[in-house]
Amino acid sequence: MAAAGPCPGLWPALCAVVAALLLLLLWRRRRAGGAGRVCVAVLGDVGRSPRMQYHALALARHGREVALLGYLRDRPHRDVLRSENIRLVPVAELSGLRVGPKLLQYVLKVLVQSVQLLYTLLRIDQPSYILLQQNPPGLPSIAVAWVAGLWWGSQLIIDWHNYGYSIMSLSHGRSHPLVLIAKWYEKVFGRLSDYNLCVTDAMRKDLWVNFKIKAVTLYDRPASYFKETPLDLQHNLFMKLAKDYEPFKARAVSPGADRSAFTQRDGSTGSVLKARGRPALLISSTSWTGWESLLFSMSNRVLFLSSPDYERFVEEGAELPDLVCVITGKGPLKDYYNGLIQKLHLKHIQICTPWLEAEDYPLLLGSADLGVCLHKSSSGLDLPMKVVDMFGCCLPVCAIHFECLHELVKHNENGLIFRDSQELAKQLKMLFLDFPSLEGKLHSFRENLRASRQLRWDQSWDQTVLPLLGHRE
Repeated sequence: MAAAGPCPGLWPALCAVVAALLLLLLWRRRRAGGAGRVCVAVLGDVGRSPRMQYHALALARHGREVALLGYLRDRPHRDVLRSENIRLVPVAELSGLRVGPKLLQYVLKVLVQSVQLLYTLLRIDQPSYILLQQNPPGLPSIAVAWVAGLWWGSQLIIDWHNYGYSIMSLSHGRSHPLVLIAKWYEKVFGRLSDYNLCVTDAMRKDLWVNFKIKAVTLYDRPASYFKETPLDLQHNLFMKLAKDYEPFKARAVSPGADRSAFTQRDGSTGSVLKARGRPALLISSTSWTGWESLLFSMSNRVLFLSSPDYERFVEEGAELPDLVCVITGKGPLKDYYNGLIQKLHLKHIQICTPWLEAEDYPLLLGSADLGVCLHKSSSGLDLPMKVVDMFGCCLPVCAIHFECLHELVKHNENGLIFRDSQELAKQLKMLFLDFPSLEGKLHSFRENLRASRQLRWDQSWDQTVLPLLGHRE
């Protein structure tokens, strides 16, 4: 009963503020304006929202003034920070709200976030467009962006990455009242947008069939800096990482030698070579979040579970290299999974979990031998951007199966698709037999990626999004 004390006064206050703002907006709706200005908004961490950073950079490249709005926890890419046309607009993060039962906490959180986000949107210079990332949390960003659009006379563009209700259903179940409300909310308010983008054709079809929302597919594409890393840069990166992470250190090295576990610099010529007998470098990525592990509880463990099988193959005489498995990212469950890793006691596999600077991540992808994607989609309608980045670096991939993955990963052409840990272990054995020979599937996958000459983000964005922005300028 003691926890209920603040609620009677808080509820009416928040509701009164929201009602007053809505009445003010309807009374004082502004005319269209703000030519050349776009607000790119995400109710999440800007530094961990690469697609929205790419949107901002593309807009800035075409001379638009961009207000990039969101939480500022992790540092955005340096290109964003250096752009004269992009201004970072921080949104205050809500924390410490622990009043009453969980349902009440959630409602209060949505109301407070609504006020915070609306207040921030109304303080920027008048934009002609508001480009909104629709990704968990789905509430309350669409409604707030629509209200802000009423005030400014701006057009609303929603970029659908996933459905918020499908994420909520992982912990509550699809029939939970909150999930049903969230689905209704996305359906109703999503229709208020002027334009819609989405990440797959499967999502485009689903938006129309279930929500009656017309969208244009804008596939995630790698930025220009995702490419194969030259040997000199590989060596510099490995030597930098070797200062903090044991798997990057040379196994046996004489004093003064310029050598990592993977590369070595010739003392007489200064040229960099691949180290003889080097391990294979495998890379994966995760956000170490609770909902991600709920999505697929073995997702973050499947690589670990396959490791004993790989060890067994080596012990049985298969000519396989040692593996260095690098799992990048950070999040609340990272320490928990690090504890699981330490209990594995593997002889031929080393696992490390660094957090890389934004500029180092593409360099590491471009230096690796194989990528492993453990991403599972709550809706089955989005695609893992981490694979897009890997393909930009011509890095072959083994990816866990889900419904629309075939739109990105072509089995036996640019990578392999697996369904369980045993299948992944067999794929690793097949790909790394006789490593580092330039024959076999691993090399042919890389050659196929090199020959594909896939579109880059800028080209795709100019073809798909730029025409939408010409109607009001």
